[in-house]
Amino acid sequence: MAEIKCIGIMTSGNDAPGMNCAIRAVTRAAIYNGLKVKAVYRGYKGLIDGEIVEFETQSVSNIIQFGGTILKSSPSKEFLNPEGRQKAYDNIVKEGIDALVVIGGDGSIQGAKIFAQEYDFPCIAIPATIDNNLCGTDTTIGYDTALNTIMHTVDKIRDTATSHERLFFVEVMGDGAGFLALNGGIASGAEEAIVPTIEIEEEQLNHFVQNGFRKTKGSSIVLVAANEQTGGAMHYADLIKNQYPELDVRISILGHLQRGGSPSAHDRIIASRMGAASIQALLKGLRNVMIGIDNDEIVYVPFSRAIKNNRAIDRNLLDILHNISI
Repeated sequence: MAEIKCIGIMTSGNDAPGMNCAIRAVTRAAIYNGLKVKAVYRGYKGLIDGEIVEFETQSVSNIIQFGGTILKSSPSKEFLNPEGRQKAYDNIVKEGIDALVVIGGDGSIQGAKIFAQEYDFPCIAIPATIDNNLCGTDTTIGYDTALNTIMHTVDKIRDTATSHERLFFVEVMGDGAGFLALNGGIASGAEEAIVPTIEIEEEQLNHFVQNGFRKTKGSSIVLVAANEQTGGAMHYADLIKNQYPELDVRISILGHLQRGGSPSAHDRIIASRMGAASIQALLKGLRNVMIGIDNDEIVYVPFSRAIKNNRAIDRNLLDILHNISI
């Protein structure tokens, strides 16, 4: 394998708090180890359009505390076809980039996997997604911050729910995974969590209303993972409204506020660790791996495993939620 002298760095897909921390860590760890750094703006689209500039250590000063990504992110349909990827590769060669570090979620890693195979090019991925749905890592950058945002927001909703004896269905993000809904439910003291990977029957909701909200609770919160197939919070709220018209049922969809905000200490730390580890992986000759954390240790996860399928939800966590919400 050719010696790596210059790395490219980019963020792709949906933003996640902590991406800037990872950009900072990758840039400075690379420079510390004598490598040049070329920053790619607007993800794979920028790679195709040639939006590439050299970064120095001061380029990433004072960004660790900001959410979003200074490198921006933009979808690219062109990268989905071979002609688009050829343009991207031509720009990489033109810029003298020897390896690419991609910060993003499953779609971003899939793009890196295809590109790496097509051009036999070294790629390293850093998992940054609030959904926490990648295999091979205990957590992803942005998940902890989003979870705390949900917790604090539901705490505020609880004040209103209690004051007016209301039943709130709160919809959170999760991209079909459900980690935010389930762990957000536990953290905020919710009475129920509805996640896509664990089916909930209408009878279960009826049981919750009959034995929970109507008999022992003056207010109740149900966290629902956004899901196009079920209709999310709107669907379940309508079910209850139709069967119990006497109840004061409300819906709150948290939306994109979950993606924003200053990253938590936990996200800053794992982003910094993963960023530094990405450079060490390249120096060791590794390629086509995602940086993960397993039992607080850095691990290298093959792309094929990281995006093979969504991480499974621990059913025991749902049982815990039910046990402590009576």
